[in-house]
Amino acid sequence: MTDKIARFIAENALATPCLVLDVDRVEGNYRRLKAALPLARIYYAVKANPAAPILERLVRLGSFFDAASWQEVQMCLAAGADGSRISYGNTIKKERDIAAAYAAGVRMFAFDSEAELRKIARAAPGAQVYCRLLVANEGAEWPLSRKFGCEAAMAVKLMTLAGKLGLDPYGISFHVGSQQTSPAPYKAAIAQVATVFTDLAAAGIRLRMVNLGGGYPVRYRTEVPEIETFGDAIMGALAEHFGNALPEIVIEPGRYLVADAGTVVSEVVLVSRKAEDDPVRWVYLDIGRFGGLAETEGEAIRYTFSTPHDGTPEGPVTIAGPTCDSVDTLYEKANYRLPLALAEGDRVTIRATGAYVTTYASQGFNGFAPLTEHYI
Repeated sequence: MTDKIARFIAENALATPCLVLDVDRVEGNYRRLKAALPLARIYYAVKANPAAPILERLVRLGSFFDAASWQEVQMCLAAGADGSRISYGNTIKKERDIAAAYAAGVRMFAFDSEAELRKIARAAPGAQVYCRLLVANEGAEWPLSRKFGCEAAMAVKLMTLAGKLGLDPYGISFHVGSQQTSPAPYKAAIAQVATVFTDLAAAGIRLRMVNLGGGYPVRYRTEVPEIETFGDAIMGALAEHFGNALPEIVIEPGRYLVADAGTVVSEVVLVSRKAEDDPVRWVYLDIGRFGGLAETEGEAIRYTFSTPHDGTPEGPVTIAGPTCDSVDTLYEKANYRLPLALAEGDRVTIRATGAYVTTYASQGFNGFAPLTEHYI
């Protein structure tokens, strides 16, 4: 939590649950990432948090944007971004949305199948296209499924077809999983990309761009490698496989830019036990998985909680949300401990919640309204 957020919480009677996000911290993270990978163009992954104050600040900083939908494209345009600085990075798009983005000036489109490629050719003639590779996600706390990407051999065929369809076969992308805690998968994926570049060069097609995706981690309950470690590993792998003929480099950070800029303020609704001699208390908050903490699925992303009683004796807890759905349980196996003095009505802050919380919040499950947002 930044000092700015702490002051804002202390000076305001905030209704809970709410998110307080320090936009200056987003700028600081952007600048640090830019310093770690100075040759890369940063395309902010809008899905992480599409709030206008964040997009407007990033526009002023000269950022590019990775949009997952026509609606996100519109958000970027409304924030002042030019269409030429937006990549339509979802490999699953309606043809009419491709056409709308193209009409708005978007010229970069992702794909991973022939059917999607042909849609782009019809709706965005001459556009730059990049094919997403299917790569390993070991080390990611929020790994991606096989929903996205294709095998390398297929990517070669599809990029060859792209040129025949009148499109510009621009590059190759990959994503090694969100909250990736190891640089090794980036290095392995870059080696795969280099092979695709070589195979296509032999066929007379010169690719010009590598999109390294996102996944850059932030600290939740445990330490993670610093962003400079990832920058060194990535640039070392690119130099190893491409030598002095480095391609254009694109990265798509989301979590890294906004997660630790935000703090959720929540209220304890109930503290109870399932048996009189049960050492584990159940702590129910007024925010849960349906209120925005969806990344607690499988206890994957483990947030840090702070209470007014920190520093006093603690005991084991299960942490859950307020809805009448049994899956609205955040942590039961991850060995969370909270102060024994914690009681109904206490305020709890949940750290590093600036990413994927507002956008995952339901619009009214059990009648609960989405959390309020404060950008400072």
